[in-house]
Amino acid sequence: MDDLLLDGYTALTVLDLSAAALSAAKRRLDSRAAGVQWVEANITTAALPVHAYDVWHDQAVFHFLTAPAERQAYVEAVLRSVKPSGQVIVATFDEDGPAQCSGFPVMRYSANELHTEFGSSFILLQHEKEEHRTLFGTVQKCVYCHCRKSSSCDHSHART
Repeated sequence: MDDLLLDGYTALTVLDLSAAALSAAKRRLDSRAAGVQWVEANITTAALPVHAYDVWHDQAVFHFLTAPAERQAYVEAVLRSVKPSGQVIVATFDEDGPAQCSGFPVMRYSANELHTEFGSSFILLQHEKEEHRTLFGTVQKCVYCHCRKSSSCDHSHART
């Protein structure tokens, strides 16, 4: 978020389940926080506007969705709210990543498995693996997938 604001991006939205996390981010950004729309919600039930976003970036939320219905609701939210031909970047734990994070079970994915979760409405453009070093010095293997939403995608259907 910090870099996007510094680079002059506008119309930014941050969604988080945690009011404390949102407050911490607002404090960190100080006066720049006024240029961001802050949404406290569960991504699987949030009422997001239709075709409102050019880019969707998820840094480590999707892997916490362990129930198929949660993942389906998430994908439907992306389909509904990302503009046709919009960009979707999702980072999760890699198939060799940890089985838990902060005491919670997580899903682990290869790039192909992650792309499959989103279905044929998304074109996989690029994927990368990363070894993320935590504040505690441990290494977590992650995978990033960068997709483009189909320009002809019907936002009412998550998978075809």
